[in-house]
Amino acid sequence: RLAVGSFTSEPRLQLMKLLAELAPGAIKRTQLYSGGAEAVEAAIRLAKAYTKKYEVVGFWGGFHGKTGGVLGLIGDEWKQKWGPLPGGTYQVPYADCYRCPFQLTYPGCGMFCLDFIRESVKKTTAGMIAAVLVEPMQGTAGNVVPPPEFLPGVRDIARENDALLIADEMITGFGRTGKLFGCEHTGVEPDVMTIGKGFGNGFPVSGLMSTDAITSAEPFARPSASSSSYGGNPLAATAALTTVHAILDERLVDNAARVGAVLLRELRGLQEKYEFIGDVRGAGLLVGMDLVKDRRSKEPLSPEVSEDIFRGALSRGLILMGYFSRVRINPPLILTESEARDGVAILDEVFAEIARTGRHRQ
Repeated sequence: RLAVGSFTSEPRLQLMKLLAELAPGAIKRTQLYSGGAEAVEAAIRLAKAYTKKYEVVGFWGGFHGKTGGVLGLIGDEWKQKWGPLPGGTYQVPYADCYRCPFQLTYPGCGMFCLDFIRESVKKTTAGMIAAVLVEPMQGTAGNVVPPPEFLPGVRDIARENDALLIADEMITGFGRTGKLFGCEHTGVEPDVMTIGKGFGNGFPVSGLMSTDAITSAEPFARPSASSSSYGGNPLAATAALTTVHAILDERLVDNAARVGAVLLRELRGLQEKYEFIGDVRGAGLLVGMDLVKDRRSKEPLSPEVSEDIFRGALSRGLILMGYFSRVRINPPLILTESEARDGVAILDEVFAEIARTGRHRQ
């Protein structure tokens, strides 16, 4: 059996067929890669090949990897001092409603951020936008869940500019949000999707998914133009195939929706109890919290106190991405309701200790 280069294998063939059945809309084609940034860079190359244009619009708070081609699309200060950054990349505000950059409140804002994006695209780009690259819900930024109008509005802006909509589903894909894909929450069918992380249950495998028409565009469609040295190797294909079957067979998407609702409800109970919990949000088992010194000012909790919360939870047996004031909760999709409540009980203990000392105000 051949297992090198572009030669396929039985697991890879089965995986391709399964993904074609599961993908939204006309998306039927998949190319496999080894890491998330590699797949996103390939998606950008595909958009350039199809549109014959060269600019990419990303979002504040976005994260799509750390390689050279996507470094400029990191939507925060992390990219500072890594320049010069690639040209032709632009960033616009994401609908992070708790920390709205315009100091507006949803829904009274009328989705002003979409109007701002339209004007920004007109005034800051060269009018050669190949792709708008967006996370249906932002992960690294703090598990930010935008209003339901946001993603359809972004899709419309992409259409108005004859650009492809690339949905980066690395974090939101394969059940994390209580839907198989994050874009399904709003019925948006992207032109291109990138997948990874939970797709292989920790094994290094990622992918790019798109339509027959788009993937046939040259130079992307030329021999080896879209290939990856280790993408889709038999072990990676087997890991992904086994993972996706387990997600489907064990109904883990439904579990994420059900248990996620319990987790969200329990955390909102803590929000009523502790004044330093400014916001609780989530979809399925993608849950975020903002911890603040003061709810009115929304000033973030200090790094020192955030680290104390992380250590306090860890010492009680709970691993939590709580070392920043924007807490990310991404538990396994097999989480039970009992385990969710146990985790919240641990947080209750840790938060009670912080509240007793008043350290959250420091």
